[in-house]
Amino acid sequence: MPEEFPAAPAPAPKAWSGRFGEPVDALTKRFSASVDFDRRLAEFDVQGSLAHARMLHGIGVLSLDDLKAIEQGMPLILEEIQAGSFPWSLEQEDVHLNIEKRLTEMVGDAGKRLHTARSRNDQVATDLRLYARAAIDEMATLAADLQEALLDLAAEHASTVMPGLTHLQVAQPVTFGHHLLAYVEMLERDRGRLIDCRKRLNRLPLGAAALAGTSFPIDRRATAALLRWLRSPPRKVSPACGIAIILRRLLKILTLDRSSLLQQSVV
Repeated sequence: MPEEFPAAPAPAPKAWSGRFGEPVDALTKRFSASVDFDRRLAEFDVQGSLAHARMLHGIGVLSLDDLKAIEQGMPLILEEIQAGSFPWSLEQEDVHLNIEKRLTEMVGDAGKRLHTARSRNDQVATDLRLYARAAIDEMATLAADLQEALLDLAAEHASTVMPGLTHLQVAQPVTFGHHLLAYVEMLERDRGRLIDCRKRLNRLPLGAAALAGTSFPIDRRATAALLRWLRSPPRKVSPACGIAIILRRLLKILTLDRSSLLQQSVV
């Protein structure tokens, strides 16, 4: 039987409220909190935290009892999130602090020790890359499904004549099937771009800590293997700030060819 953990107690003071002599205004709390939208990273925060805990145990920082407690608590937190019963709190600002607080409520100080050799900077970067990697895998699958559908439709209309357009003007007679095959090729290019983007982001930021690494003898290769990263970057400063480039690249991939397909469908 798994150990039963206590329910969440009353909200604790905000993480940085000790810096102020008076309570933080409610509007300021909401403005500074990201938990309303970054909670979608919860699954990946749990994945990254479990890998980090196992690495910390491997280098002797976490005891076996701490590791077992964390490994038992994290899946229960994920269950609460998926069931809609997780006690999200604006006081804790973001998904990372919310999960860390709930874990500490469940397992005690082991939840606090999990943050050893880690900062929210590299933790956020890791979660975002895990999230983007999963999204890329899903998009690549959807693109392949759309290619199959277009190929089937193109076969049905191999002899259906239509005007071919260039610059939104009639140019040459073509078949509708031939026209659809152009989008099959575009989607293949998109899939190639997604695969390339995945390779670029598939590097482990965890270990960069707040900016330039940590004095703990962490094993980044072990963490990378647990999270199925291609490799860990040799530099410490860049991993925590490189995700914006990847997200811009993904946005371009998602908009260009779909815009063309919709435009010509209307015409």
